[in-house]
Amino acid sequence: MTSSVTAAGAFTPADGLTLTRMGYGAMQLAGPGVFGPPKDHDRSVAVLREVVELGITHIDTSDFYGPHITNQIIKEALHPYPDDLHIVTKVGARRDAKGGWPQRRSPEDLRTAVHENLENLGLDALDVVNLRIGGVDSPLPGSLAEPFGALAEMQQEGLIKHLGVSNVTAEQVAEAQTIAPVVCVQNNYNVAHRDDDALIDSLAEQGIAFVPYFPLGGFTPLQSSTLSAVAARLGASDQQVALAWLLQRSPALLVIPGTSSPEHLRENVAAAALDLPADALDELNGIAG
Repeated sequence: MTSSVTAAGAFTPADGLTLTRMGYGAMQLAGPGVFGPPKDHDRSVAVLREVVELGITHIDTSDFYGPHITNQIIKEALHPYPDDLHIVTKVGARRDAKGGWPQRRSPEDLRTAVHENLENLGLDALDVVNLRIGGVDSPLPGSLAEPFGALAEMQQEGLIKHLGVSNVTAEQVAEAQTIAPVVCVQNNYNVAHRDDDALIDSLAEQGIAFVPYFPLGGFTPLQSSTLSAVAARLGASDQQVALAWLLQRSPALLVIPGTSSPEHLRENVAAAALDLPADALDELNGIAG
C-alpha cells in the first residue's frame, strides 16, 4: 500500500466492511456518456489493476454503467478478487436505447438488477448495494419503503451483505434505517455544492459513511478562482485540492474519483497525502457561500 492511500486511512461503517477512504469510481471505464465499450479496453483493465496495486480496497460501480460493460471489465481485470477488496454497486435505474437513465425501482426490477450485478461481477453476494432514489444529481421526495424493503429481503436471503442509499434526503435516510441498517449514503457533494453539510455530520455521529459522487464537479468539472489560487500556492492541481478538502471535511467521508487514465489515477491518489493548512481551508470553505 502506498503512503498516499495510507494517509487517507480507512473507515469501518459495519462489521466485516472496512473501506479505504480513497476509493475508485468505475463509471468512466465505459464508453462516452457511460454507454457502450471503452475506447481503450486494455487501458481500462490496466487502471483497475493499478487501483488494487495502490492499496485501494473500495471500488464503486453499477451494472447500469455501460450497461453491464463496466462490471464485466472489473471481473476480467480483478477476479478472483483480493480478500480485502470491496465492490460497492447501485441499483434503481436502467439504461434505455438512447443512453438515458430511467428509474426502475419495482421489487422485480431490483431483483433483476441484483442478479445482473452478481453475474457480471462474478460474485455470490454483493458487498454493498446502494438504492438510487433521486435523479441524476439531486434527491426526489417520497417514500423509499417498498424498494428498500425489497433490497432488505434480498439481504436476508444472503444476496447482499450491506445496504446503502443514494441521492436521498435526510428524511429518506431515516426511513431506510427503520427497515434495515444503512452503512453508507452516496449523494452529490463537493467543495462548491454543500447542501448535505448537516447530513454528513449526523451520519458521522452514527458511524455511517458518506460517499460524495461528483466529488470533482461531475460532467462539468469544478471551476473556481479560489480553488485554483489555493492549488497554485500548494503546488497541487485543482482536483487534488478538491479531493483533499473532502477527506478533511469529515473522517467518515470517503471519496470515489473516477478516471480511465493510470496517470490521472495516481494524481488522484496522491491527493490523500495533501494536508490543507487552516488558511487554505478557510478560503475553500467560502466557495459555496
